[in-house]
Amino acid sequence: MAASDVVVVMDFDKTIIDCDSDNWVVDELGATELFNQLLPTMPWNSLMDRMMKELHSQGTKIEDIVAVLKRTPIHSRIIQAIKSAYALGCDMKIVSDANVFFIDTILKHHGLKECFSEINTNPSFVDEEGRLRIFPYHDFSEHPHGCPHPCPPNMCKGIVIERIQASLSAMEEKKTIIYMGDGLGDFCPSLKLGDGDYMLPRKDFPVWDLVCKNRSLIKAEVCEWSNGEEFEHALLHFITKITIDKSNTNGNNAAQLYSDCKVQTMPGSSHQAFSQTLYVPH
Repeated sequence: MAASDVVVVMDFDKTIIDCDSDNWVVDELGATELFNQLLPTMPWNSLMDRMMKELHSQGTKIEDIVAVLKRTPIHSRIIQAIKSAYALGCDMKIVSDANVFFIDTILKHHGLKECFSEINTNPSFVDEEGRLRIFPYHDFSEHPHGCPHPCPPNMCKGIVIERIQASLSAMEEKKTIIYMGDGLGDFCPSLKLGDGDYMLPRKDFPVWDLVCKNRSLIKAEVCEWSNGEEFEHALLHFITKITIDKSNTNGNNAAQLYSDCKVQTMPGSSHQAFSQTLYVPH
């Protein structure tokens, strides 16, 4: 069952991985105190570049950062869900306020890099001295994005989603977007989704609160998730639903096939919990 008409867009921190990658690296390398001292003095993205400078000056090598990134917590069911969605034919993309080096390192370690056609995040590279440099996605000092929603100055994910939507609109077949995220920055893209798209916020995280309070502003269907198991169930459930809705014109046959697929992807008590707790009403 091909799902080539489904575009899955995911945040990275606290969505794919179960932590904030910036905090994880800083904490694991013993630089939390300095980070907290500098935090009030500069934007987060600039602070992370500064922290890489400080760690490098103290003798931290790029290999040390890689070793920490390989230990980043990620649920096994999320790994499987991403691989399954890719195998079904979904176009997978990441929109994240982390950075290229952190994301690439973690994805490669878990065999997930090839699953994603596009990674939109803050640029980063290792310079000639072996120091990791991190830069903003939007150059907010010269060209602020001006978004009125709670987006960080270095990245408006809504602008990224609009660009993705523009590229999809040029295609012959209509595409359906599934968006998964957790943070304040994931609220703006949820407002850009259209009728027929799906917004999957992580329950009890900042974007979930905003979605619940502003449900009437969101055209997409909303379905919450809490952990790795629910991430997998929700993602595969909606991929199945979208694919069947588009490939079956006979309502009865589609309904029967959809029912069969739901049993396969969400067996037993997990399916029951999913169907009872995950929808966010208008």
